[in-house]
Amino acid sequence: MKKHTGARCPGKARYLSGKRILPRPITKKTSIVELIDNLDAYNGGRLRAACHLLRDRYVNEDVTIGLSLAGALTPAGLGPSAIIPLMNHGFVDWITATGANMYHDLHFAFNLPLYRGTHMVDDADLRKKGVTRIYDILFDYEDVLMETDRRLREILVKPEFQKEMGTREFYYLLGREMDQIERKNRLGQVSILAAAYRNGIPVFTSSPGDSTIGMNVAGLELLADIFSLQDRFRLKINPSLDVHDSTAIVLNAKCYEKGKTAVILIGGGSPKNFMLQTEPQIQEVLMIPEVGQDYDINITDARPDTGGLSGAPPSEAASWGKIDPGKLEETVTAYLDVTLALPLLVAYIIQTTKPKKLKRLYDRGDELRAKLKEAYLKNNKEIKKLKGLMERLPV
Repeated sequence: MKKHTGARCPGKARYLSGKRILPRPITKKTSIVELIDNLDAYNGGRLRAACHLLRDRYVNEDVTIGLSLAGALTPAGLGPSAIIPLMNHGFVDWITATGANMYHDLHFAFNLPLYRGTHMVDDADLRKKGVTRIYDILFDYEDVLMETDRRLREILVKPEFQKEMGTREFYYLLGREMDQIERKNRLGQVSILAAAYRNGIPVFTSSPGDSTIGMNVAGLELLADIFSLQDRFRLKINPSLDVHDSTAIVLNAKCYEKGKTAVILIGGGSPKNFMLQTEPQIQEVLMIPEVGQDYDINITDARPDTGGLSGAPPSEAASWGKIDPGKLEETVTAYLDVTLALPLLVAYIIQTTKPKKLKRLYDRGDELRAKLKEAYLKNNKEIKKLKGLMERLPV
């Protein structure tokens, strides 16, 4: 059989243009950067590609970076070890997270210990002895969970919390409290919410009732109702405010500052969708011309073929307008355990890049909201019709 040549097979060279697989041996002197650069294939190769995308594209000052957090990440200590260093390095401009992650973040600020353990335990015996388990993480039910709830409730009844707000403002106020407590306990930087407060990073939770924080807010509302204290306890979480504020971040970066937007999606679920839905909100609901996120990194252990969002790749998101279809070559999906991938990714980026200037988007909330309203009024052709329908509503 004749051997094919490049001349007879136009375009073949493009497929064979990658670096030759001939890795150097790992030695006692091999660094994290050398190790990752030496990963050739499969999900090791995808981790390398994610690190290089961060290093080469996310590093640019005109790129606004969103980080979504799903799964039990904060109980595993990924806040102090990886997420806070990434925030301080300027590679996180806004965050969406499950309420559970933000709740367990409080344990660290409160100096309430969680312990390494094993999943090979008798859970009925753990319950009997007052020990709570998250896989191989063990902690005291009374001294950690119940104590966190007690301290949280004392914070939630403070005067500054007595208003309607989105989770953006709620977490800012809570982060300010955590910053003060963190400094008092002298443990270093251990709370994501405290770091977000210091760095002006907005934090959102799309389903605030689905966590122990939301449960405690509801418990205090119930107490206020029982004792007719609704005029005293007035904390209300309005998720619509978060839809506006998160959308305003992306709109400003792309349409007003003519920059680019990027996402780091850790896990899937509601935080991933809430971060990505900013583009359909701009294009579909507000009818403002846009094309989607520019760069996308997914780290997940979910399969794509079940149809679940957690495993949905960037190419599928492009069909929704969430990802720019012209930029799919600058997206990466790595099917990896986050507890392994995220520390390696953060170590790589800190060791290969200089810190970025913090954008402090929380501080610009009023400005970004005004721009969102301006763009909406300018572009949406159905505004007059919708306004007319709303004016017919009874007063």
